[in-house]
Amino acid sequence: MCRQFFYARINLNMLKPIMNNKAIVRHILVKNRELCEQLRVRLAKGEDFAKLAKQHSTCSSAKRGGELGEISKGQLVRPIDSVVFGKAEHVVHGPIKSQFGFHLVEVKFRY
Repeated sequence: MCRQFFYARINLNMLKPIMNNKAIVRHILVKNRELCEQLRVRLAKGEDFAKLAKQHSTCSSAKRGGELGEISKGQLVRPIDSVVFGKAEHVVHGPIKSQFGFHLVEVKFRY
């Protein structure tokens, strides 16, 4: 193993504990599961996430197309936080139930 590769691996391993503690996220929050499911189907057919968020989301982020911006691990309610930091990026996840209602969540990226 060459020396540069060895040191590069050490440096990456040192960074792992601090990586993926932040994410850029958007979501749609609605009051009932049925509407959430309908929106998920529409998104799967290619409808615009931001447009649907503006039309249907009850969260104040609706006016920004559902954009929550930069989120730190532990900042959101547990069911959403576990999806944001545990599920695949660039995929719409949900419906996810929380005390606020039902969510569709997309993690744009983590860092």
